[in-house]
Amino acid sequence: MKILGVFLSGLLLAGCVSTNVPYDVLAEMAPTGKLRVGTNHGNFLLVNPGAQFGFATGIAPDMAEALGRKLNVPIEYVSFASAGATADAVKTGVWDVAFIASEPQRASEIAFSTAYVEIPVTYLVPPGSPIRTIAEVDRPGVRIAVSNKSAYDLYLQRTLKNAKLERAPSIPAAFELFQSGKLDALVGLRAGLIAEAERMPGSRVLDGQIYAVQQSIGTPKARQKSAAYLRLFVEEMKRTGVVSAAIERHKVRGVSVAPAQP
Repeated sequence: MKILGVFLSGLLLAGCVSTNVPYDVLAEMAPTGKLRVGTNHGNFLLVNPGAQFGFATGIAPDMAEALGRKLNVPIEYVSFASAGATADAVKTGVWDVAFIASEPQRASEIAFSTAYVEIPVTYLVPPGSPIRTIAEVDRPGVRIAVSNKSAYDLYLQRTLKNAKLERAPSIPAAFELFQSGKLDALVGLRAGLIAEAERMPGSRVLDGQIYAVQQSIGTPKARQKSAAYLRLFVEEMKRTGVVSAAIERHKVRGVSVAPAQP
C-alpha cells in the first residue's frame, strides 16, 4: 500500500491521474492501481447470463464501469458462480469491491453501501401443492430448496421457525434439488422463479414477497473511507438516473431502483 501510495502521488503530481476522488479514498479502494470487482455470475438479473468468467455485462457491471470512471482506474472482474462464493472471497483479498446483497451475516467482514436496486423474493411450489400463501410455507415438515449462502438463504436462516432449508450450491442446482427431491418449495428471486415455473408445468409462484433483496456494493470492512465513498456514489447513481437507465438498457424485469437514502 505504501509503495502504491508513493506511485499514485507521483502520478497525481504529474497530472497523469485526473480524478475528483480524494487521494486517500483512491489509494484505499484501488490499492493495486486497478479496481478489482467481485462479480456474481449466478445473479442473472444483475449480470447478463452467458458471459465468460473475467468478463461481464449487465446492471452491476454498468455500475462497476461508472465507478471505475469516477476513480479513473481500469476495471478487472473477479468472477464467482454464486453470492456465497463472492462474499466468502473477501477473506482472500482478491476483490476491492463486490456487487452483492447486504445481509447482517456478512456485515462482520464487509462494509456495504446503501442499496442501488431491490429484487423481490418469493416461493415456487410444485404442481398440486396445498400451499397457497407465503405464510403457509413456514410449517413443520415443509422442506425448502435454496441456493447456499444466497441473500434469501441468510434471511430465512434468521426468520424461519418451522420449515427446513435444503441447500444446493447454486441457483440452477437448487431448482434441480427442488424437482428431484420432491421438495415442498423453492425460494428465489421472483423473476427467476417465473422462468423456472415454465420448466415445471402446473407449478405456481406464490403472490407477494418474503422480502426484497437489497443489492449493494461491498468493500472489505477495514476500508471505511471506501465504504463512505461508495454510499455517496450509489446515491448519486440513483439520483442522476444511471441505475434506472441500466435497468432499461438491459431490459431487466423484476428489479426496481432502491429508494433514496439520506
